[in-house]
Amino acid sequence: MRWWDIGPVLELEHELFPDDAWSAGMFWSELAHARGPQSTRRYVVAELPPDSGSAEGAPGRIVGYAGLAAIGDLADVQTIAVARDQWGTGLGARLLAELLRAATAFECAEVLLEVRVDNTRAQKLYERFGFEPIGFRRGYYQPGNVDALVMRLTDPAQARTESSESNG
Repeated sequence: MRWWDIGPVLELEHELFPDDAWSAGMFWSELAHARGPQSTRRYVVAELPPDSGSAEGAPGRIVGYAGLAAIGDLADVQTIAVARDQWGTGLGARLLAELLRAATAFECAEVLLEVRVDNTRAQKLYERFGFEPIGFRRGYYQPGNVDALVMRLTDPAQARTESSESNG
């Protein structure tokens, strides 16, 4: 993800998470830590190719994004999102696999994430990669006071990725 992706990412963010969407400032802050030798973040976008009717050199549509923060030997999935029309295509798995590659490059021993307790689709994805539930954060998602399930993956370098899964 680069600064010019923030606008389209925000559109998707507001579509998918209307009640607790990140602000432009939050993305700018994360990207500030994603470059250079001291970087501690990895943010990626997934983009469809431009339509055949698009102008030459026009960007494609951003249909997903994901971000990871690394501190010491611990990584945390900050965000992962896939456009609704791309659900079921394996895009979420590809984004997660990229974050786990980044965690390995950052030499992280484990990866944590939070997921809404009512988001069973995402929970199943994380479980396919080897994440295990380790606890809850009560009232983590606002508004609505929805709990978060905290999940952990030990040794992201050995994670089951979409390339090693038969159903991708």
